[in-house]
Amino acid sequence: MNLQTLALVGAVALLGPLLSAGSRWRVPVVIGELVAGMVIGVSGLHLVDPTDRTFSFLATLGFGLTMFVAGTHVPLRDARLRPALGRGALQAVVVGVVAAFAGWGLATLFDTGHAAVYAVVMASSSAALVLPAVQQTRLGGPPLLATIAQVAIADTACIVALPLAMDPERAPVAALGALGIAAVALLLALGLRWGARGDRWKRLRETSKTHELAIELRVSLILVCALGALATVSHVSVLLAGFAGGLAVASAGEPRRLARQLFAVTEGFLSPLYFVWLGASLSLGSLVDAPAYLWLGVLLGAGALLAHLSGVLLRQRPLWAVIAAAQLGVPIAAATIGAETGALTAGEQAALVLGAIVTIAALAASTAVASRRTAVRAEGADAADGTDAASNVSPPSR
Repeated sequence: MNLQTLALVGAVALLGPLLSAGSRWRVPVVIGELVAGMVIGVSGLHLVDPTDRTFSFLATLGFGLTMFVAGTHVPLRDARLRPALGRGALQAVVVGVVAAFAGWGLATLFDTGHAAVYAVVMASSSAALVLPAVQQTRLGGPPLLATIAQVAIADTACIVALPLAMDPERAPVAALGALGIAAVALLLALGLRWGARGDRWKRLRETSKTHELAIELRVSLILVCALGALATVSHVSVLLAGFAGGLAVASAGEPRRLARQLFAVTEGFLSPLYFVWLGASLSLGSLVDAPAYLWLGVLLGAGALLAHLSGVLLRQRPLWAVIAAAQLGVPIAAATIGAETGALTAGEQAALVLGAIVTIAALAASTAVASRRTAVRAEGADAADGTDAASNVSPPSR
């Protein structure tokens, strides 16, 4: 990999923001980046080599940082979610049980032997997609809080379970590695909480800010790389290392300055590079050559939606159930691990991404419906209050 290739990757990755900013459906940025990678990769023009060691290394670092940022977004410190944790956990368990049966059915139908992988993928949710969608709908209430808790629980549990499902034969070794990473992340969380007492970290952050040292960012990058190295040695995916580190930071409270710095480094460079690399690695030709994989992708998406709609049995709103079904990180992580280890065929990797796109399309449609309902209710409330919705001017008080 050289600077010309890096410039090309950065340029085509701009398709992500362009599609997201110019779409009424709020297409996630990563979809455009994946498409860009497909165009220049093995499915398209063959302008980049996804097997290049430097390209793969930078993509791995981007993968770890992407999962680290995802971990920091889990609302562990939000007191409003605590009363809803029980209901959210119950909904996540019900979805997981239905997804397990669906995963077994798909693995049997397509004779792949990857029932556990399909189950974990279909049971997963994506907090990075769901939380912005919830903000867009402007709906609220206890049912929403339970759904957010469900998403946070499912996101965490599935990310932990995925490496074990990907390689069942090495599950004991992977489980020990996962426990080691969890122990390190727990110690880190306790250390961060200890540092928050007595303004220890506050003084350090002020020094960093005054002298423009970016100490928080440096420490975060060291943390991600160290946990990633531990994951590599213990034969665990980097996704678990990055996510565990992010959860540790979230439990102690992420400083706003650090959040901005991580956003700049991750979303501005390494995360787009990772998604372009992943798109370049996917072989869409395998979906054409073997239509069974095309159907597998569609059914994975449909299975995820049906599994989450089982929450209706617990009186969850169907709209919230469909929104909670949106997935991205886990299926893409599964495709990445499958590409790195050879555990999944090229067709299965593409099918996993296709399934995620199906759930994202359902999320976009549900969000549009919810936003429209909110607008209608707001207009009705304005009319009841005597407000002119068109001019947004209230009549004088009497």
